[in-house]
Amino acid sequence: MIGHETARRRLAHELQDQLGLRSEALVRALATVPREFFLGPGPWLVLRVPEGYTSTPDADPLHVIRDVPVALDPARLVNNGAPSLVAALIDGLAPAEGERVVHVGAGVGYWTAILAELVGPSGQVLAIELDREFAARARRNLAGWKSVEVIAADGTRHPLPEADAIFVSAGATHPRPIWLDALRPGGRLLMPLTGVRPPAPAARFGRNLAGRALLVQRGERGFGARFVQRIGLSPLLGGRDRMHEKLVQESFQKGGDEEVRSLRREPHARESACWLHADDFCLSRREAG
Repeated sequence: MIGHETARRRLAHELQDQLGLRSEALVRALATVPREFFLGPGPWLVLRVPEGYTSTPDADPLHVIRDVPVALDPARLVNNGAPSLVAALIDGLAPAEGERVVHVGAGVGYWTAILAELVGPSGQVLAIELDREFAARARRNLAGWKSVEVIAADGTRHPLPEADAIFVSAGATHPRPIWLDALRPGGRLLMPLTGVRPPAPAARFGRNLAGRALLVQRGERGFGARFVQRIGLSPLLGGRDRMHEKLVQESFQKGGDEEVRSLRREPHARESACWLHADDFCLSRREAG
């Protein structure tokens, strides 16, 4: 049987090949940060579709050094996300050494630790988690990463510092103004824009909604925006409302999401270039500016 360190390195390089990960620093972080340390003592519940949660046979970390979601709160369908899903998102966000990153929905801190590895000791990571129990666990788990601050708060409302990158770990129906306002020039926001009910058999996990991850970058003349990977995951508390969810559903049903090029915040009349037009923002086919 292979050792845990070998298993981590193997998984990291499998993900690099499978996903085409660009960041060697991300691959190194995946190969070295022990996921099982953040999950608590095993056995663990892993999620498979369509079967649902199944328990690992024992507490051997090899069971979770794999590309599977692991339950944090199975009653609420809250998981530590599958590495292939979250690693691809972080690679798209491209945190760099020395940057300040905000992680909204930090859970118990594993993916926050990955972000901290990417920005290094000269960078900073602010981890925000609404669930106070999760936040307390994350604070203990991340004690060895001195560049990380963990707060128990609502990441859709809590005032944010200026940031080079903001990573949102759960599905929202719209970008919050405080996220966009916090971005420095060149800063990036990666958020899952979700609102579509997934088809069976995934529909049995009813809290999860499908959509696509939206990457927004602040430029000199506005906000560039494009969709990256398709995604389905649990909702971000405080990041959803029915009006925006209806607009998300209608827009994805019409298609054309691959044509989005910018996020507009200035008031304007709906036009043919608008892919999703709301009162407070618009995802547009026009280039930024």
